[in-house]
Amino acid sequence: MKFSIQKTDWKRVRTTAVAFFQPEDRRALQATIKHFGRTSVATAAEALLATGDMAGKAEETFVIYPRKSEAAAKRILLVGMGKKDKLSLEIVRRAASRAAKKAEGTKSRSLAIYLPEIKGHSGAEVAYAAVEGIKLGLYKYDKFFKREEPKVSLENVTVLEDGTSLAGSSAEEVNAAIAEAETVCNAVIFAREMENEPSNNKYPETLANWAKQVASENGLKITVFGPKELLANKMVGIISVNQGSVKEARFVALEYLGAPKKDAAPIVLVGKGITFDTGGISLKPGAGMADMKSDMSGAATVIATLKAASDLKLPVNVIGLISCAENMPSGSATRPGDVITYANGLSVEIDNTDAEGRLVLADALIWASRYKPKSVIDLATLTGACVVALGHVTTGMMGNDTSMMERLKRSGDSTYERVCELPIYDEYDELIKSDVADIKNVGGRWAGAITAAMFLKRFTDYPWIHLDIAGTARSESASDYIPKGGTGVAVRLLTHMLKEEANA
Repeated sequence: MKFSIQKTDWKRVRTTAVAFFQPEDRRALQATIKHFGRTSVATAAEALLATGDMAGKAEETFVIYPRKSEAAAKRILLVGMGKKDKLSLEIVRRAASRAAKKAEGTKSRSLAIYLPEIKGHSGAEVAYAAVEGIKLGLYKYDKFFKREEPKVSLENVTVLEDGTSLAGSSAEEVNAAIAEAETVCNAVIFAREMENEPSNNKYPETLANWAKQVASENGLKITVFGPKELLANKMVGIISVNQGSVKEARFVALEYLGAPKKDAAPIVLVGKGITFDTGGISLKPGAGMADMKSDMSGAATVIATLKAASDLKLPVNVIGLISCAENMPSGSATRPGDVITYANGLSVEIDNTDAEGRLVLADALIWASRYKPKSVIDLATLTGACVVALGHVTTGMMGNDTSMMERLKRSGDSTYERVCELPIYDEYDELIKSDVADIKNVGGRWAGAITAAMFLKRFTDYPWIHLDIAGTARSESASDYIPKGGTGVAVRLLTHMLKEEANA
């Protein structure tokens, strides 16, 4: 898809469709109608307004067909945005997504848009949000469908500059925002592709190969451990979880050193890469198990964020660590009651083999210490308890790095990939005490998301944050720019945070 800016008006732009974004405000609607002049488009819009069919509500999208003599475009889209006093960049993302879907649904190959004015935000920021909505909204994982006829896709999007400023920004500023948004969205789509790939095509080695691809394209240093290196470095969590599988485990370290000082303390991102999770001997119920192909979403987010950071050449140092395993039941699988001892000397009783994510993350958290990090952020589809607590609306956040947590909250509000802090009080430690080892990997019925974080905390000796993306990494239904299936959550969140870090 190609984005561009053109200084022309809606009548002259050579495109299949032109979209006007309409707030739920009668005066704004009348101003748009006036903009149409003495045309059949104005007449049709006046009728929609007069009958009350069109009010600018968020769910509204109307298509008007102008006469050939009136406009080069075949269709005019009126896209509702909702209450004027509640307009935001998130509303722009959603409205732009609906406009793009409507255009593509009518087999339009090109679309022109006017940037709406959003109080408190520049035109460049609005353009960025519109690109996010369009690119992410049109994403579909459809590689396995047999097609009887060629697919018609939206190929070109033009931002119209109609003789006025672009909602307060210069053309150069808007172009730069568009380019950056495209780069970040490409990384999100890469994460979604990894998450949605079926597990018969996706193993620990596959995750490592995707990381190698990013390293190769961007000149990053990469280190990959196989079984021999895992054993030599006492990565017992990865080894234990993977030992029921016929596939080999992997551990990956991906390094992007973009800061002026290459030895500056890095941000370390840690991702859970379980390419399929049956639960092991503690077998999951069959219903919904197919979704466990996305249990590597934390790893996908880390790989994709390193891609975004390096593509944007952000002046920060970022390390990505991913622990890759497949959790399968077999005669060689880890059993409930087994005890393993990590490289830091901490012994763990495996009370439930379906609490495997924290076991593989622990190895990476120990490894992270060698980078002397400024902050470590781990991401994992870790607990159903987090979904029970927060649903699919927001990501659970726990940790001890209060300043970074505040930054993530701000970035979450900006990107609408919001985070919600949960407590990690010392009292929760009681729930993971073991009778036979230092700790156990589950804490019982209560506070499951928190006890998982308490487990991870025992493997850290630096500023640290845990993001439980179990409820946000996968969507049960499509909505605006969030597809059904893998969402690529936290790529935009982390990239925004890294930009703030670069400017700090």
